[in-house]
Amino acid sequence: MNRRIPVELLNILHFWLSACYVSVKWFDAWSNVFKVGFGVRQGSVLSPFLFAVYLDDLAKSCDSKRNVFIVLYADDILLVAPTLCQLDSLFKSCERELNLLDMAINYKKSVCLRIGPRMDARCATLSSSAGIVIPWVKEIRYLGVYIAQSRTFKCSLSSNRKAFYHSANAIFGKVGRVASEEVVLQLINSKCMPSLLYGLEACPLVKSELSSLDFVINRFFMKMFRTNTIEIVRNCQSYLGFNLPSDLWSNRVKRFDVKYATSGGSFVKYGFTVA
Repeated sequence: MNRRIPVELLNILHFWLSACYVSVKWFDAWSNVFKVGFGVRQGSVLSPFLFAVYLDDLAKSCDSKRNVFIVLYADDILLVAPTLCQLDSLFKSCERELNLLDMAINYKKSVCLRIGPRMDARCATLSSSAGIVIPWVKEIRYLGVYIAQSRTFKCSLSSNRKAFYHSANAIFGKVGRVASEEVVLQLINSKCMPSLLYGLEACPLVKSELSSLDFVINRFFMKMFRTNTIEIVRNCQSYLGFNLPSDLWSNRVKRFDVKYATSGGSFVKYGFTVA
């Protein structure tokens, strides 16, 4: 109503969401039908928008002048603050707002990470209003991207490399000695490279990190063509038109920068940085 949505549309949404009935299937057995009196329908096109509107009041806790931000993506919440005192205040504010929304923080999945020149310094304990301690860790996972404790913003690539090796070895073990090299590399490009480069266009990678990603591909080529000579590997990559992760990353960064600059989001407006 605060968004001045037409009453007719509100009535449709109210009727639609208040008439949710579901049942549970287990093998060939079905449970009795029961009514669901809260939440949105999973898989619905409207559900993400309705959930975003429901959580929108959390954004009131943001204060760009003090570099205090809340990043929301569905039910994943990331709190960013330059000091521990501000982080604690922001955390308590989110707790109160979520309590008003009849929601709660999953403390078992909540952790703290410090980025900056004093990242190794001992930090005071951050706890919830109920006294539950939020632990300090050296690595966090947010939306599939692993962020590491460091002096500057840094992404951890170990999980990306593990995901690539897992899927690449599975493919190579099934068809590596049967299918042609072109077919195997096409599968690697479509199934494995996305795992290796997932989310990295938003990460400021340095030359050594890009080299570590290229090393993963070079080692796979050595295994595939049964050679330890890097010159042979590079000739094979050139002949087969296989791009290294460092080249793909550069192109993805350019596309990401264009989308980021034209998105008009608050991060662009306020020049969001992590100190």
